[in-house]
Amino acid sequence: MNETPNLVLPYILEAQAQKHVTHNEAIRALDALVQLVITSQSLTEPPTAPLEGERYIIAANATGVWAGKDAQITAWQDGAWAYYIPKAGWQAWVIDQVQMLYFDGTTWQIPPRGMSLIANATPNGAQTRFDIIEEDIPLVGAFTDSTIVIPDRAIVFAVTTHTTTAITGASSYDCGIVGDLAKYGGTLSITAGSTNSGVTGPTAFYANTPIRLTANTANFTGGSVRIAIHMMLCGAPTS
Repeated sequence: MNETPNLVLPYILEAQAQKHVTHNEAIRALDALVQLVITSQSLTEPPTAPLEGERYIIAANATGVWAGKDAQITAWQDGAWAYYIPKAGWQAWVIDQVQMLYFDGTTWQIPPRGMSLIANATPNGAQTRFDIIEEDIPLVGAFTDSTIVIPDRAIVFAVTTHTTTAITGASSYDCGIVGDLAKYGGTLSITAGSTNSGVTGPTAFYANTPIRLTANTANFTGGSVRIAIHMMLCGAPTS
């Protein structure tokens, strides 16, 4: 094996000439990938005057020297672009979005936020857990589905919403699921800062189910809503 398994750093081989070249290549990769801070992930072609060490996530449909390298990490090092293929689970802070992202193996995603409380558990691993998971959803088109889902076998008590950025296009929106579009709130406000507590009777779900935000009177042309799913999960004994 000539490379490390995770960061693909080159090893210095026995009796190798020019050892410093291999060593410096590994140092450059570490400098690019450790404590990963990205300038932007929205560019499809390189900036005209990059700073030494500046890093980008290459946007979809990239052109020029970045063509064919969508979703890769690129760093401006020693006067040239170096490219690094991310692995599932890598995380990066994106400066222009003020946002942490993670790589799911295919694309860079905004990680769900949330918290969990184990209300009770047995010595054999069975437990009752109350969870809240959140996601900020940019709105576009007739409807937008969440990336986070109500998990299979979850019991949901509410889905709450907060309009984080004023919604444009639609006159209001509904919050629900496919088949019941206003289950967690109908004709909700498009004004920034407005909230809704979509409380329902406890509802059991038997498949992973996204939340759907549906535009009323016209399509969404902008804005964003933060949703929170409030639920209970019942874990079976593990032994």
